[in-house]
Amino acid sequence: MAETDQHEVVEFLSRGASYGRPGETPQRVDTHISVVFLLGDRVYKLKRAIRFSFVDYTSLAARERCCRAELALNRRTAPALYRAVRAITRRPEGGLEWDGSGPAVDFVVEMQRFEERDLFDRMARDGRLDVALMVNLADAIAAFHAEAEPAPGFGGSASLRDVIADNHQYLLSGAPPLERGAVEALFAASQAALEQASALLDARRAGGKVRRCHGDLHLRNICLFGGAPTLFDCIEFSDEIACIDVLYDIAFLLMDLEHRGLRGLANAVFNRYLDRTQEHAGLAALPLLLSTRAGVRAKVAVASLAVGSAGAAAEAGAYLALARDLLEPARPRLIAVGGLSGSGKSTVAAGLASGFAPAPGARVIRSDVVRKSLMKVAPETRLPQAAYSAAMNARVYGELRAQAFAAVASGYSAIVDATFIDAAQRADIAAAAGEAGVPFAGLWLGAPDAVLIGRVERRRGDASDADRAVLMRQLAADTGAISWSHVDVSGSTAESLSAAQEALGRLKT
Repeated sequence: MAETDQHEVVEFLSRGASYGRPGETPQRVDTHISVVFLLGDRVYKLKRAIRFSFVDYTSLAARERCCRAELALNRRTAPALYRAVRAITRRPEGGLEWDGSGPAVDFVVEMQRFEERDLFDRMARDGRLDVALMVNLADAIAAFHAEAEPAPGFGGSASLRDVIADNHQYLLSGAPPLERGAVEALFAASQAALEQASALLDARRAGGKVRRCHGDLHLRNICLFGGAPTLFDCIEFSDEIACIDVLYDIAFLLMDLEHRGLRGLANAVFNRYLDRTQEHAGLAALPLLLSTRAGVRAKVAVASLAVGSAGAAAEAGAYLALARDLLEPARPRLIAVGGLSGSGKSTVAAGLASGFAPAPGARVIRSDVVRKSLMKVAPETRLPQAAYSAAMNARVYGELRAQAFAAVASGYSAIVDATFIDAAQRADIAAAAGEAGVPFAGLWLGAPDAVLIGRVERRRGDASDADRAVLMRQLAADTGAISWSHVDVSGSTAESLSAAQEALGRLKT
């Protein structure tokens, strides 16, 4: 059989008898680069003998090499899912068999099957993704990126320039049905954004931010397995696609959530990831990274046109429009959300964040999380009283100011969440907005003492260490005159958020 002729292999994989299950028919799923067969508790993934600009599976040797690389690389994040590389061999008397002594005809990756409903894209469609799951996912990605192998020979502005150019050529080949003018407009906007971000991207590469990442980190390549978010199906066939800036890796997930209208979940991932990784310095490049990821998906949809995939033209058009929209700048704001413990500052800040452009919304900078970061512990770790000294408080508020200034300088609105009991702290955060040349709004959240006490006593698993004793000290403190907009948060979460949004609307400049 010629190396590019896989009909016999596909027929073999399509028969239940080939797996020792006669009478059963494997479920087949086709993608633009693979044919996947599902039977029982196993999955068998065959690489198509195809060539695109980004992948070449036309030789048997390349398919074997990539199968073995797929197994090894995906075991970094999903060791229980990836079982083995299986050879399909020629029998001496003719026909095919698994792992025989005859010559190999093709190779497949054998995986553990999981419920289709546990794919994150299916969960998104069914409304089963929530903020708690997104926080766990962000933690998993942050941990993976921290351990990923550095790849200083890749990435930077030159790499992204090549991706943008390749996207452009594919999108031009899809015009029509794509509008040629829209394709050209995206290319021009991407080049202009790249010119602005080039020095930053190159500095990040020099600083070790380019690593062997996942490379294809959208919702369909994440599942819930063993109760935990699990990354699988990473890029194994191209060092150029897999060895990228960590922010470009997570940009695929953020873009996918944005594409699905799930801005709130995208914002939760965005903020938790930055809290855990301290990648704030790369924010200015994020709109370009998000847009380029949308362009990649548009390119894949164009490639799918060639194999007659239903809906590919509409999908390509939608991603093309999103790629252009993601490059639209917005005027940032600096917003401070203050109040005593139990006033719901963090809930209000998170609720407000997704309402700001650009995607995926405002950067939320929370004093409790910043304090834990300075102490080099996870956000939910409880700290001793010594971590709340006057000197440490000064460090925390200084870091809040610095991160807020950096966010707005990068084009993102910042929402700073802290008690701001001291008048000097309130004046300093307002001054930061003035120095950055962006509008400032201060919200002071308030509720009756009994409400605050009840909330603090009920709080579990949160970054805040404040208890009833801390709150009582706050209630006795002299806050001085508070000129910020007062927001009554004694009602429900929805009522409190609505009141805060109304106050921000009045303060908008």
